[in-house]
Amino acid sequence: MRRYVLRRVLQAVVVLAGISVLIFAVARLSGNPVDLMLPMDAPRETRVRLIQEMGLDAPLPVQYVRFLTSALHGDFGTSIRFRQPAFRLVLERAPATAELALTSLAFGALIGVVLGVVAAVRYRAWPDNLVLGATSVGQSLPAFWVGILLALFFGVQLGWLPVSGREGFSSLILPALSLGLLPVVSISRLTRSSMVDVLRQDFVRTARAKGLVESAVVYRHALRNGLLPVVTLLGLQLGALLSGAVITEQVFAWPGIGRLAVDAIQNRDYPIVQAAALVGSTFIVAINLLVDFVYTWLDPRIRLA
Repeated sequence: MRRYVLRRVLQAVVVLAGISVLIFAVARLSGNPVDLMLPMDAPRETRVRLIQEMGLDAPLPVQYVRFLTSALHGDFGTSIRFRQPAFRLVLERAPATAELALTSLAFGALIGVVLGVVAAVRYRAWPDNLVLGATSVGQSLPAFWVGILLALFFGVQLGWLPVSGREGFSSLILPALSLGLLPVVSISRLTRSSMVDVLRQDFVRTARAKGLVESAVVYRHALRNGLLPVVTLLGLQLGALLSGAVITEQVFAWPGIGRLAVDAIQNRDYPIVQAAALVGSTFIVAINLLVDFVYTWLDPRIRLA
C-alpha cells in the first residue's frame, strides 16, 4: 500500500509540473501585459523600465524558473487590474467555487445513485424506462441554458429565489441545481449499468437464498460493489463541474474563481490567470488522488495488482 501511495503521489507531482508549463506558455502567448499597464503614448524608456521590473526581458526558460519558484512560495505576482497579490485574490474566491462545485456534486451523486438503483432494481420495467428517458433529455440540455430557465422561472416570475450574488443558502440553490444536472445524468446511468451486473452475480443469489429481504440484498450487499465505478466517476465529474462553474458563475454572478478568471482573461491580467489555473488544477489533481485512494480501499485488488 505504501508503494502504491508513493507512486501515485509522484505521478501527481509530474502532472502538476506539466500543467505549470502549459499555464506559463499560454499566459505568455496572450500578449504583453505592459501594453495594458501603460497608455498608448507612453515613452519608450518607461516601457523598457517596466518590462525589466517585471522580468519580461529575460529568456523564457529563466522566466519559467522564476515563475515556478515564486508559485511554490504562493507568489504569482500582483494583479494588473486590482493592484493586489493575485494568489490572495484567488484564495478569497476559492470558497465560493468549492461551495458551488461540492454542493452540485453532492446533489448529483445523491439523486443519481437513487435513480440508478431504482432503475436497476426495476430493470426493463416502467421505472427503468422513465429514468433512461429523463436522463437522455437531461444529457442534451446545456447547464447554462438550464440555469437561465431556472433563474427566469423561480427568480423572476415566482420571485422565490435570488438569481445573483452569494448571500446565504438560498442564493446557492439555483446555480447548484443547474450545475448538478450533468452529474445526475452520468451517475444515474453508470449506477444503473453497474448495479444490473452486480445483481446478477452469485453472491447476490446466495444472499437471497439465505432469506434476506430484498432491501438488505440491494443496499447492504450489492450497492457497495456497484458503486466502485461511480467513485472514479465522481472525481472526473468534479473536474467537469469546476470547468462548468465558469459559465454558471457568469450566469448567476457567483463570486467564484471562474468569474474572476474570465474577467482576468478579458483584461489580460495574467498573474490572476496563472494563479487561478494552477490552483484549480492542483485541486482537481488532489481530488483525483483522493478518489484513487478511496477506490483502493473499496477494492484492495487494485493496490495488489
